[in-house]
Amino acid sequence: MFFRPLVALSLFGIALATPFKRSDNLVVSLTGPSSVGSLNDLKFTASVTNNGAETAKVLRYGTILDDKLPTRSFTVTKDGQVVDFTGIKMTVSLEEADDTAYTFIKPGETVTVNHEVANLFDFAAAGAGKFTFEPVANFVVSADSAFNKIAAAPSTVEVEVTGDLAKRELSLNKRAVDICTTASRKSFIDASYSEAKTLASVSSSYVSSNGATDSLFRAYFKTNSASTVTRVLNAVASENSGSRTLSCVDSFGACSSGVIAYTLISTTNIYFCGIFFNEVATSGLCSGTSVASRNVRGGTTLHEMTHATSGTDDIIYGCASDQGLSAGNQVANADNYNCFTTQVYQNTRC
Repeated sequence: MFFRPLVALSLFGIALATPFKRSDNLVVSLTGPSSVGSLNDLKFTASVTNNGAETAKVLRYGTILDDKLPTRSFTVTKDGQVVDFTGIKMTVSLEEADDTAYTFIKPGETVTVNHEVANLFDFAAAGAGKFTFEPVANFVVSADSAFNKIAAAPSTVEVEVTGDLAKRELSLNKRAVDICTTASRKSFIDASYSEAKTLASVSSSYVSSNGATDSLFRAYFKTNSASTVTRVLNAVASENSGSRTLSCVDSFGACSSGVIAYTLISTTNIYFCGIFFNEVATSGLCSGTSVASRNVRGGTTLHEMTHATSGTDDIIYGCASDQGLSAGNQVANADNYNCFTTQVYQNTRC
């Protein structure tokens, strides 16, 4: 999942932290109903205007511009509490993503997108009442082979939902293609699963032995307690669900350009795309690959399993960027566990 430059696609309601910087070049506005009697009527139109002097090439995935895939395009709250997101979280290789993964907005141009969100949040658990919808407007803008991370200030919409909150499920992609055409791909996933559990176990033992004052621990988790981090690692190390699927079938049609893998939050099933099968065994950390390369299949699967077992999110990617997050965002960011565990393995096993 991580052997190419990557970027986070959602914030999961967590406070914004660097390296996203506020920008007035892209302005986001939102319109929608003030009251609905059914989730089926929760329909919004978002507008993104480019006030800059150059065409903006904006990564669409996991932002308000993503009207194609069931990624998080909104943060939804009720009475100050975040409503659980039930769609997909995914990671993207920016080097593999072609222009179809981007929206191009010319200077002075406004792009509009329409959203229906009934099957992407657990409104049933939240209950009837007033919900606030805030567009996800943390954008990655590509320019001259560089990727600038900016945050626009979006408008919000409040909607009173009075009834028909029954949970909706995402539809399967009836045209899904089985990308696992050989037994070797099935065994590749199985091996990555075992390696992810090993990475988690080795790293949990490392934290227990060295404590929260260890320099490597502090680089990736700052002032978080050792027990908070080991709880996430142990959940991966001891994972034994008989119902969770690790799939090589793109059941929800999300393996778009540059997408490596994704987790469906409502079921915690994990789906691997074709790019994943280019990665290397964890033992490659001892013979040719680096932690920063993010091409270790065990680290990829560990990343996804932290989504599935502990509800981590994708705030940012890149070991240096991970270390620059606030302590609260570090412990919530799945990539911090990928970088930390692969570095621990390389330091102690190679």
